[in-house]
Amino acid sequence: MPENLLDFALHPVSVVVVSYLLGSLSFAVIVSKFMGLSDPRSYGSKNPGATNVLRSGNKKAAVLTLLFDAVKGWVPVFWVLQQGAPFGMTEGTAAAAGLAAFLGHLYPVFFKFQGGKGVATALGVLMGVSPILGLAVAVTWVGVAWFFRYSSLAALLAAVMAPVYYAMASDVLWWSFNGTVFGMLCVIGILLVWRHRENVNRLLAGTESKLGAKKS
Repeated sequence: MPENLLDFALHPVSVVVVSYLLGSLSFAVIVSKFMGLSDPRSYGSKNPGATNVLRSGNKKAAVLTLLFDAVKGWVPVFWVLQQGAPFGMTEGTAAAAGLAAFLGHLYPVFFKFQGGKGVATALGVLMGVSPILGLAVAVTWVGVAWFFRYSSLAALLAAVMAPVYYAMASDVLWWSFNGTVFGMLCVIGILLVWRHRENVNRLLAGTESKLGAKKS
């Protein structure tokens, strides 16, 4: 590969753009189509995400959707933090790449900018920042979801706690506090709450669907 082309491909801006394109792959739709299932945008909450795919009754499809949506958030952040330094990439670049992948999931260019709510992709970004941070947030989600049976409530609380965990455990566990990363986590948290605004209304009204409810 010519040196100038390599420099372009590994420029921080190019990495952020590629991260957005990666995030734009809606695996709820892709997995469902590959497995011969209905488009998740046509039933349930009509949200292209793992929770809605679960409403199809196919747990394998839901797990695959969750896994792939998380991986697409994890890959750019992990790669930048592990391999980006020689190319002038910092934690700020990793934060931008993670946010770009998350925005790609919310507003995918390949699917008319109509994406999911971003919970799994946000978790992947957190795992890229630190596996311990990602695990702490995942445990929060699982605990709330298990006890209350509401995926949306679990996502809301996990979104709020992610930047809190990051700030409180910095310099204690395996990461040092970085303002740009913290800002990215706050923005992702705010966007997650915004994307769940209809769920909040249904939770308050007592009409929110619980985990495991079949599609209608």
